[in-house]
Amino acid sequence: MTRQRLAVLGSTGSIGVSTLDVVARHPERFEVVALTAATRVDAMLAQCAQFRPRVAVMASAAHAAELARRLKEMGLPTQVEQAPAALENIASWCEVDTVMAAIVGAAGLAPCLAAARAGKRLLLANKEALVVGGEVFLRAVREGGATLLPIDSEHSAVFQSLPEDPATWAARIDKIILTASGGPFRTRDPATLRAVTPDEACAHPNWVMGRKISVDSATMMNKALEVIEARYLFGVAPAQLDVVIHPQSVIHSMVQYKDSSVVAQLGTPDMRVPIAYGLAWPERMASGASALDFRTLHDLSFEAIDSDGHRARYPGLALAWEALRAAPGSCAVLNAANEVAVAAFLERRIRFDQIHRVNRATLDAVLPEHPDSLAALLALDGRARARAELAVKSCAP
Repeated sequence: MTRQRLAVLGSTGSIGVSTLDVVARHPERFEVVALTAATRVDAMLAQCAQFRPRVAVMASAAHAAELARRLKEMGLPTQVEQAPAALENIASWCEVDTVMAAIVGAAGLAPCLAAARAGKRLLLANKEALVVGGEVFLRAVREGGATLLPIDSEHSAVFQSLPEDPATWAARIDKIILTASGGPFRTRDPATLRAVTPDEACAHPNWVMGRKISVDSATMMNKALEVIEARYLFGVAPAQLDVVIHPQSVIHSMVQYKDSSVVAQLGTPDMRVPIAYGLAWPERMASGASALDFRTLHDLSFEAIDSDGHRARYPGLALAWEALRAAPGSCAVLNAANEVAVAAFLERRIRFDQIHRVNRATLDAVLPEHPDSLAALLALDGRARARAELAVKSCAP
């Protein structure tokens, strides 16, 4: 068996760590040739010692220099390079077959585009590549002949529930139903959300994730971004996308067909399951996750997202459909605003309930001009971030 040569972009984050856990279980199938991270030198050093990649990338010159020095002290031959240019080089490198795109936020767009144009097998855990990139990103996938496989648990679940031939999807699908856990505040009085702390918002009841995506789960903005991503991944109209709260996180998403039958994917809330599926597709292989024990599943419950309480808890979710129906580029504006707002909340510059206020104000203020290139998308992202910062400053503490 020829081993897949793998690059993991964002290897020290939660998705990257889970990816390497899966890969370590199948050394006969995978060779890790490149790893990238932002600032976590200790974690990257340990990964280099275990997987012996040819190249490691760090975000700054200082972190790259520190990693290079410590690798040399350990006698490890890994070459060290610096982002951002190195990220695109790694993603399109001829020595790489498969790219795990796990960099959080719009920063992952450029390397994702590079991988797509180079025709790589692209495992997409960076939802912002589609939310921001939209048709620009999909065009790069088509023109480069890349294989695009979703890694978000919800989109992987939809992909696993669809027919194998994408040409049949439009004729068969009635709607796609994304499930949401509801995060840590599903039953909390909406009037108390202004007092939420960053640590409370990051304490997800089911999943172990990074701080940014944990906050997004608490506000349900992660689901808004997933709605946008699903629209581009599966080519359905916004009206064919639905969200339902499923607190147990056992059913990861569903596809309802024209005959009213529903196909769902179930599993334990462990990101190694969709990661293993993407790495092995179209085959299956062990992920390391525990299997469901149906003898102990006493309750699978669902809640309507449009109930009065949930509308107050998650006002940002509706922005997904609004952005999809607005001018092209509006989804990129929404994503940029949310990244700024979440960072401001984690830095305690705004309250939890003001995240939506920043997103709403930015979406209203920034008018996109149909961005049709990476440069245009990055310029729009910059304009939206600047406007979002003004909205942050206008928020009363």
